[in-house]
Amino acid sequence: MHYKGLDLNLLVVLDALFAERNITWTGERIHLSQSATSGALARLRGFFNDELLVQVANKKMVLTPLAEDLAQPVRDILLQIERLINQLPHFNPTASTRNLRLMMSDYVASVLMPRVLPRVQNLAPGITFELLSNAEHPVEFLERGEVDLLIMPPDYISKLHPAEDLFQDRYVCLVWTDNPKVSDQITLEQYWDLGHVGVRLGNRQIHVFDEWFLERMGFERRIEVVSMTFDLLPRLLIGTTRIATVPERLARSFAGFYPVKLLPTPMEIPPLREVAQWHKSRDTDAMLIWFRNLLLSIVVEDDGAF
Repeated sequence: MHYKGLDLNLLVVLDALFAERNITWTGERIHLSQSATSGALARLRGFFNDELLVQVANKKMVLTPLAEDLAQPVRDILLQIERLINQLPHFNPTASTRNLRLMMSDYVASVLMPRVLPRVQNLAPGITFELLSNAEHPVEFLERGEVDLLIMPPDYISKLHPAEDLFQDRYVCLVWTDNPKVSDQITLEQYWDLGHVGVRLGNRQIHVFDEWFLERMGFERRIEVVSMTFDLLPRLLIGTTRIATVPERLARSFAGFYPVKLLPTPMEIPPLREVAQWHKSRDTDAMLIWFRNLLLSIVVEDDGAF
């Protein structure tokens, strides 16, 4: 479709170019060949009478001043179109073939999604999922429309978009069951003396909440091993005297498969909060409302075990 001489399909290419700033990656993202993507960029340059993206070192491209001004309006237009498409008068789960893109930690994926997926398959068998691991700047993915829902602690969400509390989890200590230095509890002295296995997420090793809290309180643990995922934790404890501080729901699931045990933390740590956030343009998306309500109902139903 053309509007005042512009093929509106090119806006999808332009938005992807703004995000990727690389011809090859843009083509892969929107399923176009490199030559077709280059051709689309040439047409956009001709229409706007501007280079839009300029090649610099290492194949990276930078936006021109005009492109910087266009980036957010183009993103907003595409989000509005997507909202219009999804703005149905009602949502029929049994007939839906939507694909949901969710960004969360492997902790949330492990404790929540095994309960969610069977329920969705039963109620809405045509819905598919993409589970994306935490990114360094998750809100950017939300604002670009690359994820439908973020599920993460409130410190990592945006104040510009709606959100709601999903669940809380308290922290516990996790140790190898045959740890010779620990019995049925961990004293505060032991907590600081023993080596720790920590978890940091993202390319820049963003601290998870328990580490952030402890540092804010002026404590410093002796981190001897750093894992990039929660799922590795129990295997990194086995055969050692190290301990880890992890959310209780995840620790209980580990204890069912590995020789590890849960112990109370020797100090009071505020519970971990997990919040669901969506883009403000999708606040009335009937399908997303249905899915968020389903998440909340599962959390309430499973509160004793979940």
